[in-house]
Amino acid sequence: MEKTYALGFDVYGTLVDPLALAEPLQALVGEQAARFAKLWRSKQLEYSFRRGLMRRYADFDVCTRQALRYTQQALRCELPESDQGRLLEAYLYLPLFPEVAASLSALKAQGHQLVAFTNGVEASIRALLTNVDVLSQLEDVVSVDDLRTFKPDPVVYAHLARRTEHTPNETWLVSSNAWDVIGAKAAGLRAAWVKRQPDALFDPWDVEPDIVVNGLDELPTWFAQRSG
Repeated sequence: MEKTYALGFDVYGTLVDPLALAEPLQALVGEQAARFAKLWRSKQLEYSFRRGLMRRYADFDVCTRQALRYTQQALRCELPESDQGRLLEAYLYLPLFPEVAASLSALKAQGHQLVAFTNGVEASIRALLTNVDVLSQLEDVVSVDDLRTFKPDPVVYAHLARRTEHTPNETWLVSSNAWDVIGAKAAGLRAAWVKRQPDALFDPWDVEPDIVVNGLDELPTWFAQRSG
């Protein structure tokens, strides 16, 4: 009998590409578009980390809006409210990485329990995953909003195992974010790091992912070879 697991997929950067916002930003801020998208993403994460540490929770949509305001100020490119609204709306239409849909289908066919596992607000993530037509391949959306804190707080990873009714050792995080992988491993889960960029570095914390892949399409074969 094949061994199956609960697989919790990080969303931003793993299933969908937040840096793709550089494309709509091009018309608004020109040559600063790629820099704008990267800084916006960086501050969005920083704000969630800081709020988690301070126990001053505000959801990820709030962090995203505040990070957008910061980025405009930092790059001196104040945008009209209407353009800001369109950019925030674009977060619900981020593109899926090319291999994701087929990979989820293959993993589901192997009998694994697939869920989205996210710092995002559940309603926003459900809308996003519906728009890219993969929500139906996932059994659930597990959001930190239930706990009012953020990854990499250990309680969040324990929540994933609880929600999927698996032991931590039978629960996998799949993420392109090294900090997320380290958080999962520190909490006793197993983890796959999706190294989407060849020059991406894994933090030297004496913690290693259980597997490193370049895309989700490598996971079905990896699990198949280790089942039984």
